[in-house]
Amino acid sequence: MILTNGFTFSGFIIDVFSIFMFILWFWLFITITGDLFTRHDISGFLKVIWVIFLIVLPYIGIFAYILTQGRNMAVRNQERAQKAREELRHVVGYSVADEIEKLDRLKSTGSLTEDEYKRLRAKLVD
Repeated sequence: MILTNGFTFSGFIIDVFSIFMFILWFWLFITITGDLFTRHDISGFLKVIWVIFLIVLPYIGIFAYILTQGRNMAVRNQERAQKAREELRHVVGYSVADEIEKLDRLKSTGSLTEDEYKRLRAKLVD
């Protein structure tokens, strides 16, 4: 009964597209809920409203969140990455002064050109 028409290429394409759309929706849902629950600038009530909206109207909810919060999502993600990087540097014992000293040694041995040295030093100082 299921395969009364047999296997067709168009049926295969439709199935692949359906699976792709589900995976895309699931990935976006996980990304958005991760961003939503790590936010500290909105109340718990608004988080619940967003979650209900994401569950009741899945694609519309995801697109609405991306349209209204997309730019801020990128900023928050970048801030979280910077904070994690700083915590890792603190745990490992990273020091900008140590890295500048290493750059000086590389420059003195000729491993770095003057332009590379200036670029890397500027990156460390920022």
